[in-house]
Amino acid sequence: MATCPPYPTHPTGPAGATGPTGGALRHAHWWQKRWVRYGALSTLLALSGLVILALVREQTGTEGFLVGLGLAILPVPLLVASFRWLDRVEPGPWRNLLFSFAWGACAAALIAIIANSFATRWIATATADPSHADTLGATVIAPVVEEMAKAAAVLLVFLFRRRDFTGIVDGVVIAGVTATGFAFTENILYLGTAFGTDQLSGDSGISSVTAATFFVRVIMSPFAHPLFTVLTGIGFGIAALSGERQHVRRALLPLSGLLLAMGMHALWNGSSAFGEFGFFAVYAAFMVPAFGLLTWLVIWTRQRELRTVREELPAYVVAGWLAASEPFALGSMRARRVARQYARRRGGRGAARAVAQYEAYATSLAFLRHRGRRGRAGAEFVVRERELLHELWRRREVARPALEHAVAARAWPTYGQGQGYGPGYGYGYGYGYGYAAPVQWQPYGQVYGAAASYPVYNPYRT
Repeated sequence: MATCPPYPTHPTGPAGATGPTGGALRHAHWWQKRWVRYGALSTLLALSGLVILALVREQTGTEGFLVGLGLAILPVPLLVASFRWLDRVEPGPWRNLLFSFAWGACAAALIAIIANSFATRWIATATADPSHADTLGATVIAPVVEEMAKAAAVLLVFLFRRRDFTGIVDGVVIAGVTATGFAFTENILYLGTAFGTDQLSGDSGISSVTAATFFVRVIMSPFAHPLFTVLTGIGFGIAALSGERQHVRRALLPLSGLLLAMGMHALWNGSSAFGEFGFFAVYAAFMVPAFGLLTWLVIWTRQRELRTVREELPAYVVAGWLAASEPFALGSMRARRVARQYARRRGGRGAARAVAQYEAYATSLAFLRHRGRRGRAGAEFVVRERELLHELWRRREVARPALEHAVAARAWPTYGQGQGYGPGYGYGYGYGYGYAAPVQWQPYGQVYGAAASYPVYNPYRT
């Protein structure tokens, strides 16, 4: 078995070793330590959750709160599972999703309740017209406040979990899960209040306010809040694909997405002003087509990501990091699933988990190389590439047989021996890490092009 020699020293070596100029890094202040930031964030979310719990319970009563909670939680598993399915190509860590949901359900909801109540009350006092204040608050104030509060979670992940935020799908998933958490808390409030109204009037069954509210908010439009905030997420996702020096583009794209989210949210909230059937008109003419268009966009983006995996990984076959059949297997969701199932049958859950991690690291490596070819990988490309390759090498004994079985089980064509993968070019950093030109897949194992001039560095190869 090949041994792992130490990596050569480099000015941009592993984090914590040396700085950009080769000098030792300064020790971080106590407020910059990870456990301090995580502790502060967890405390903030916990306090927000306690406050929002008290506010909602105060408005709905204990019984109304419990009814609202039971009904509001019904669409949550489906929505979260849908966004997790979209993220299967390069799944992000669960902690990002937990943070996003908690932020939406606690912090964003608390900000929205306080800010909306204050603004509506101020408008009612200033204009002496409470009904006009309620309409203005719903159509103008609420969309601005709520979308900004939800967008804060996307911004935080974009800034502080940058390695996990690499494209449009990541933006859609983080934004969608945040909005799902926000809608969950909002639905508890609306459904609990409706139940209290029915208790006072004695209504029950299909004709009750609770049933009508449940039908509109949970059955017809569970995707409403996620749909709005996903527009913000798409803006951040496109910004993540931009070069580090494109500062104006990276700032304007998220802002444009946020403004679109506010506009669609305002249109949705103001649909009742369009007459008796205004809600259904807006729902049919705008919401459903927008939902369909965004769903198509995300699925198309997911397929493009799989194509990127198939096109970028063959360079690592040439360098000896991957087996010849792996790029195509890793570029197929069906083959990935077959590989995990095979590993589970042969080695249990631990083996299946190792294969899933191998697939995720290989996908991240393909995306990193794709960004590097476009000059968008940044100065840490070399360090990150080594980290990912090291993680792949650690899991190769379990993952490689599973992926080969997946290809054989589906009778897919493999990459023939001795085939090249396109001419090589340098990244421009001066480190000698070349990349292969884009690969066009040919059926039945046809040739991919000339051999790579500068194969990828492989310190493990014997």
